[in-house]
Amino acid sequence: MKPRRAPADWKPSGPQPTGGDDVPSADEELSYLSGDWRIFQVKQGHRWSLDDLVTAYVATREAPWARAALDLGCGLGSVLLLCAWKLPGCRFTGVEAQTDRAAMARRSIRWNGVEDRCRVLDGDFRDGVDGEFDLITGTPPYFPPGTGTTSAKPHAEACRFELRGGVEAYVETALPRLNRGGALVLCGTRSGIARPALRLEVIPKVGKAPLFTVEVARPDSSEHREEQLTVRDADDQWTQEFRAVRAAMGMPSRPPG
Repeated sequence: MKPRRAPADWKPSGPQPTGGDDVPSADEELSYLSGDWRIFQVKQGHRWSLDDLVTAYVATREAPWARAALDLGCGLGSVLLLCAWKLPGCRFTGVEAQTDRAAMARRSIRWNGVEDRCRVLDGDFRDGVDGEFDLITGTPPYFPPGTGTTSAKPHAEACRFELRGGVEAYVETALPRLNRGGALVLCGTRSGIARPALRLEVIPKVGKAPLFTVEVARPDSSEHREEQLTVRDADDQWTQEFRAVRAAMGMPSRPPG
């Protein structure tokens, strides 16, 4: 297992994982997530990344009181687990159409010891999801089929291209299942929400165009906010605002050294 890249004086916070005897195979890694929590992911393939982190940060910031949450197209379970680390009083359900990725998400749930409040279901969420939720999250694929270069990495095509529908399918599924006062939080490169309560642009570096946006829908609210999050400054160092995001999600707020 790779050592964590963190300053020597950094101490992980939050709930501790239970671990277990499940170990990554030769083509997998057990990577760090929030605090001491970890996630199984493949070395060559679609992996958890910045969009998952910011989506989970916005979700837990906008609905810290949530007690029932749903993650649509949860993949490896990165957003689900990031939110579960931050919201220990909330129960989480993930739905994932790729059965091997759903199985890997369940392994991570077991490794972190949260089977009692986190579950991942196999299936296409467009076929129906039971229940009502205070918080619903999703990181839809960004591009219509045929509009970009297909990756040779396993799973990457379905994660990037709208093979089962795009952001509109997420909105259509989610909004009827939100409890009053609840929040739908979606990450993408195009809007699927008519008038979001919050639209956060994520800028990779000062002077660059936005990389993606995170939008929040609150059907029973008329509020509208515009925010920006810049990840790196002109010297290619993390900005103070991005350091705050990492700290809030249980990650080192500065690199080692």
